[in-house]
Amino acid sequence: MKHIHAIVAIDENGAIGRQGDLLCHLPADMRHFKEITMGHSIIMGRKTFESFPRRPLPGRQNIVITRNAGWHYPGVTVVHSLDEAIAAAQTSTVFIIGGAQVYDLALPLVEVLHLTLIHARWASADAFFPHIDMEQWQEVEREHHTSDHRNAYEFDFITLERRS
Repeated sequence: MKHIHAIVAIDENGAIGRQGDLLCHLPADMRHFKEITMGHSIIMGRKTFESFPRRPLPGRQNIVITRNAGWHYPGVTVVHSLDEAIAAAQTSTVFIIGGAQVYDLALPLVEVLHLTLIHARWASADAFFPHIDMEQWQEVEREHHTSDHRNAYEFDFITLERRS
């Protein structure tokens, strides 16, 4: 049985990106992402994969969902649906890592949601995380971080578990 997690950084409006990129660069969030996902299967859309400066992400099984039957990339498991992606995962814990369409498809299956809530708002954002109905989730952990010389914004690492 696979345990489905999602990990995402959002602003106060639920935005996750703009013009095919992240909203901002938070080194602490990148470290957090790496620590949580290392050794697990990660599922993403093709555009998310192609946005990585170094691909595939090392130490993880990279699974890319694409509609393009001819698309491939060395070291990547290529699939054409979310169900196929979950079935192809080689680890019991699977992380959904984006983008917006993949989050939207996967959210009903997600058991644990790892949020980085950035205390800012980007008017230029054009990609958003689906609405989180807090009636369905219980906050089990929150860690606040102030801005510093490396991280320009305050943010919280929040872990939510789906209520049974």
